[in-house]
Amino acid sequence: MDKHQHSEKNQLFSPQHGDPYLALPGSGTALCPQCGVTYHRGHWSWKSAAPADAHSVICPACRRIADDQPAGTLKLSGKFLSGHKEEILHLIHNIEAAEKAQHALERLLKVTDKDNEIEVTTTGMHLANRIGHALNGAFKGCSQYRYSEDENSVNISWERD
Repeated sequence: MDKHQHSEKNQLFSPQHGDPYLALPGSGTALCPQCGVTYHRGHWSWKSAAPADAHSVICPACRRIADDQPAGTLKLSGKFLSGHKEEILHLIHNIEAAEKAQHALERLLKVTDKDNEIEVTTTGMHLANRIGHALNGAFKGCSQYRYSEDENSVNISWERD
């Protein structure tokens, strides 16, 4: 693997420092009053129990959900979609459950089924990328990935006829 490929891979899975939603709550421990995720030692996690003196801070995922500001958007289309919607939705929700368990800030915002398309929005780019790769792995199709100029969001189009 050459140096350029390695840096692209790391970029996909590293939080971007310019993302206003990823501002850290400072030192100490914090607890999100909306979802119950805990911030401790630089990470948001479901595993840590918050001490009684933890600061109350709304986590980045809950802020994105409240503001309806996704970090990832997937648009799924094509003839294949109409005949396999349940399988595809099942895959999306399974990927989200696995990601959310390991990475507390990676969640689905919305899954919207309209006309002959499904639009999926996520709180993190990592989850959007995982769903995109899982769709390709399970169902093939054609995907396009477009990152924003500031590299804080991704738009993925997936289609299979």
